[in-house]
Amino acid sequence: MAERERLQKLLAQAGVASRRKAEQLILAGRVTVNGRPAKLGDSARQGKDIIALDGQRISTGAGKVYLALHKPRGFVTTMEDERGRKCVAQLVEDVPERVYPVGRLDKDSEGLLLMTNDGAFANAVAHPSTHVAKTYRVTLRPGISEEQLIRLSTGIELDGRMTAPAKARVLEQQPGRAVVEIVLYEGRNREIRRMCEALGLEVARLKRIAVGPVRLSMLPQGKYRELTKEEVSGLLAESRHGRRK
Repeated sequence: MAERERLQKLLAQAGVASRRKAEQLILAGRVTVNGRPAKLGDSARQGKDIIALDGQRISTGAGKVYLALHKPRGFVTTMEDERGRKCVAQLVEDVPERVYPVGRLDKDSEGLLLMTNDGAFANAVAHPSTHVAKTYRVTLRPGISEEQLIRLSTGIELDGRMTAPAKARVLEQQPGRAVVEIVLYEGRNREIRRMCEALGLEVARLKRIAVGPVRLSMLPQGKYRELTKEEVSGLLAESRHGRRK
């Protein structure tokens, strides 16, 4: 017989929200168990009881989903937006399970965004302590000097503390523009844009092309694919390695 577990824990494991946010959803009356409104402190049986958020059933069983999405520019990395902006939820509407983004990619950026309904996986990959590598292709204006490249690699002070060492190399340089590959091992808000701004560089285009072993490759804009078992295990292995550093 399935053991009973706190409702907020089951919601977090399903990738719906953090435990704290799940508690807020319960208090707001948006969660039901077997058709009855849930109260804070309620428990349920994974895979046995029917848990729903806003009337939509939540998958708490073994049906875990791991997706790679090519997010276009102009979409916000949320499942709903009170300002009516386009959000990534619209790009995965046909996925039967309720999936959520792993980490963020700002509205003006594009590229690889991982999505899942596995809360433990999302936390392992996105948590700042895991240092999973994220690779970006960045178009800069008016170009980049060797000194600026070194500063991107060694770290720049933002909000009173230095950014973690990164990898940066020039892929292409022409008069008035440069294309640089930057690999980050931390996930501070709009980090690349702010680092470049601190150096007097304009980011004309920012595209994430890889997260750990998962590469964007030829995935079309606005489309998604399932991660392979090897990609999922590779991401988890990289996150465990990062925690040990």
